Amino acid sequence: MGTIFVEVNEQKIELNEGSTLRDALSLTGTPHVEGTIIGIIKGSSEKKEIATAEYRLETSKGEIRIELDPHAAEFGTWTASIGSLKGSKVHWVSPDTVAIGPVSTGITPKKGEFEFDRYDVHFGAGGYDAKNTHLHLSKLRHISDYGAGRSVIGKMITGKSVIQKLAVGDELLQIVPIVRWEEMFETAKTTDVSTVLEDGMKVFTRFVVKMAPEAPAGCEHFLGLVRFGTFRVDEATNTYLSDDRMKGEICPYEHWEARTEGTVAVRTEGIGLGRAFVMKGTRISSPVHSIVGHVTSGIELVKMAGKSDLLEIRTEPERVMILGMGFEEASRVLGERGIEIEKSGNAGNDAIIVEQEPDTTMGIIKSGTVKATGVSSSQILNIKFYYDLAPASVEYFRHSIRLKDRPLGALPVYLTYENTILLKATKGAEAYKEIQPENTPKTAVKAGEVGVTNQAAKRYGLIGVKLIDDARYGPTGEKFECTNIVGTLLEPDRLKNVKKDDVVYLREVR
Repeated sequence: MGTIFVEVNEQKIELNEGSTLRDALSLTGTPHVEGTIIGIIKGSSEKKEIATAEYRLETSKGEIRIELDPHAAEFGTWTASIGSLKGSKVHWVSPDTVAIGPVSTGITPKKGEFEFDRYDVHFGAGGYDAKNTHLHLSKLRHISDYGAGRSVIGKMITGKSVIQKLAVGDELLQIVPIVRWEEMFETAKTTDVSTVLEDGMKVFTRFVVKMAPEAPAGCEHFLGLVRFGTFRVDEATNTYLSDDRMKGEICPYEHWEARTEGTVAVRTEGIGLGRAFVMKGTRISSPVHSIVGHVTSGIELVKMAGKSDLLEIRTEPERVMILGMGFEEASRVLGERGIEIEKSGNAGNDAIIVEQEPDTTMGIIKSGTVKATGVSSSQILNIKFYYDLAPASVEYFRHSIRLKDRPLGALPVYLTYENTILLKATKGAEAYKEIQPENTPKTAVKAGEVGVTNQAAKRYGLIGVKLIDDARYGPTGEKFECTNIVGTLLEPDRLKNVKKDDVVYLREVR
């Protein structure tokens, strides 16, 4: 039997002919997270000319690159007017936009104000006349009527400093389509570790991200997203992948940097707040995308991934998260990383850590120590969520007590009466999360079931638990139609002696 040579995550190995992915992973000691894709590059490469939707605009003040959308309604107007736009001059400038032209086009004028984002590329028709068409380069997010509707055809990807310099009379010297020569490989992706390997194959099972210390809060947001070692592809384009599991979660803007291949960013404002992006190509730096890290290996896997794929990810550093641990385990885990622990609160053998300070991985690593606060394990309640029955309400609940990115969530006791415990999340999620009726009780509520008051009642967002079965009212004391049942506590008896302003901690059990 002959031998073959392959690479696994850039590690070269020799195998017998007929060996599988499983054999290669075993030989290299590479674990495989079930359900994640494995990327394979086959054989040698060849160079091919790749047409792109990018253009270089050469102006008298410098170069601007734009990326256009071939599916945009006015893309045909662009291709038809390239020749006439060459040699055009900057006709007018405002704080919001630069207008180049005019030229005559077949665009359909349209009245009305529309919103334009920063760095949008679009058309305008001065005086609602197609013979007076201008190419607009948007400098700021704004609302205006340019006479051609919201005729956006693409985005600027480089040259943001150039548009700030452009003045009336400056010239658009050239419009040059960008053509790339790329190494093209035959690639494949699979989740089947019984796949037979061939000589010369390169295998990629994961990608690695080095976190940016300049963005401690953003790093923690991203580390919370990938805490189970996976990146879920909710959207895939030519220039990025996105994971939307933390969509809607607030993340501050901390770090400005160009979004080049391998850059990892989190959206901090607007639609898509909280989404995480891994760049496959170059986009212009953005005031609403905070840079939190960079891919240091495995970019090949990122480039192969498509929508709905699951990717294994590792981060450098790994997250420092000791919530939910006992002090003995936390001391061992932190000790292995050279981090000291300062104990606070209940530090007994049965204590569970519910707070850590600093609050971020980057902060802990920088200080070299962490203050850990413990409580009695009797204050920890395990909850099993009804994902299938109440997906939107479970999403709200996990969001409101930070169970989306942490192993424990805190809930202060708001009120207790007649075997009913009311709890109020300290995070004001009601302001931007709708709670529509969902999985409302029909005949009775069981002891230990957790309910959230929906928008059919005034006190929507209130959380409650019944310690006994009830055929009349939901866990929050509201009528059944006002109560969404999100899950059940495995130890409801631990709530029997709680009082107003006590704090209980929830831990999810899957």
